[in-house]
Amino acid sequence: MPDAVKLGKQPLNQSHLPITQRRYPDISGTVLAFDFGEKRIGVAVGDTLLKLAHPLLTIEAEENAAKFAQIESLLQEWQPALLVVGLPMSLEGEAHAMTALAQKFAQRLEGRFNLPVVMVDERLSSAEAAQSLREAGVKGRAQKAMLDQVAAQTILQSYFDAYHGRA
Repeated sequence: MPDAVKLGKQPLNQSHLPITQRRYPDISGTVLAFDFGEKRIGVAVGDTLLKLAHPLLTIEAEENAAKFAQIESLLQEWQPALLVVGLPMSLEGEAHAMTALAQKFAQRLEGRFNLPVVMVDERLSSAEAAQSLREAGVKGRAQKAMLDQVAAQTILQSYFDAYHGRA
């Protein structure tokens, strides 16, 4: 884990803010992003230095315990300084059922792993991911296995673009 996490501290603790309003622009290092879904969770990885996101994998598990065990394994492997979770909203910017579930997921990540978590608007991330996959020649059923992790890549790239600027 990063030194701040090993010591049980969060850099620039923002726990007084709602999770949807937290930002950690001064954190540097590896970042993991999650496209949360009830059946699948897409995961992407990037680094604040390069500001480039890459799809990593899709977690497919029925039980929350199994999902969080896989996440814990990823955290041990990648040692992220920050976690980013997509915030699903309607096209009009309104919250819906998945919004609350994604917020709960983000709060669980923060509480379980003592890492800073930010939420990023994910409107149209799945549509962008599907378009990117089509452009890469991945179509139909082959997209399903990759769609969530590419959506997580889109979410993480939008975070880098918005809060860390382009290299």
